[in-house]
Amino acid sequence: MRIESPRIRLHHAAFAAVLLLLTAAAPAKEMPAASGVAVGAQYDTTHVYLDDAKNYDAFIASFTATFGGKASPRITANVLPVPSSTQAQYVWTPVGTLSTFAFSTPIPYPFGQKRTGWLVADMDRAVAAARAAGAEVIVEPFRDPIGLDTVIQWPGGVKMQLYWHDAKPDYKPLTRVPDNRVYLSRDAVDAFVRGFLQFSQGRVVSDERRADAGEIGKPHETYRRIRIESGFGKMQLLVSDGHLPYPFGRETTGYEVDNLDETLTKAQANGAKVLAPRFDGSDRSSAVIEFPGGYIAEVHAAKH
Repeated sequence: MRIESPRIRLHHAAFAAVLLLLTAAAPAKEMPAASGVAVGAQYDTTHVYLDDAKNYDAFIASFTATFGGKASPRITANVLPVPSSTQAQYVWTPVGTLSTFAFSTPIPYPFGQKRTGWLVADMDRAVAAARAAGAEVIVEPFRDPIGLDTVIQWPGGVKMQLYWHDAKPDYKPLTRVPDNRVYLSRDAVDAFVRGFLQFSQGRVVSDERRADAGEIGKPHETYRRIRIESGFGKMQLLVSDGHLPYPFGRETTGYEVDNLDETLTKAQANGAKVLAPRFDGSDRSSAVIEFPGGYIAEVHAAKH
């Protein structure tokens, strides 16, 4: 049994409080109803590991100025099953949510490699469903300050966190549901799709085998692009030969906005850098940006 000091218990209480602070959101676009172990896309958080705590304020200010929303108070705690310490802050925007971290200790493996956290209705059922669908549980379920966590890995090495809260959260739907952007090899994609669809009870929205690879920095070439929707939200699979120019493959989330040019202008005015300029694809325009602290994201707007 791990004995906790009063100070650590206070940190845990603060962590529980700040992660439950959200503001109301506008009505979301229609998405498949949550099913199976999924709870809803508004509970899916991109995990952001900042490269330096000194950039924390600049990152939060830049991200929220670009997309709107707000951040919870920041706390310092051990959120892992082994000794460690991190600053942590939850960020809500109308187009996606973040769990952000700036560790003052080395980050234990495999934390820092997982891309997202997904809220599940029942941890035991979710772990069983993931294993039955072909995922590997690489971190067995453990207690955190407000519930349970586990880390799973899919074919292709895709690592994701599943989490469950002691106190059931109640968050408003997102205005725009972001894409979970997953880069896969031709060898792994079919096994990933089979397993993920079984686990998420989702559906393939499109499977374009000759999509314009200019979307991933390779103009005049093609690649396979698969779009999936489920109770966990949207996922875009990018299947390539792995010959990817920087920064493609570094971004784990793609944020949908109403006007791409306006968003890029706003991002740059607030300290972000455009790493890959606007590209006009068949059904959307997109770019890749980097926020202070090193977080890289894709941003896109649908063509009408």
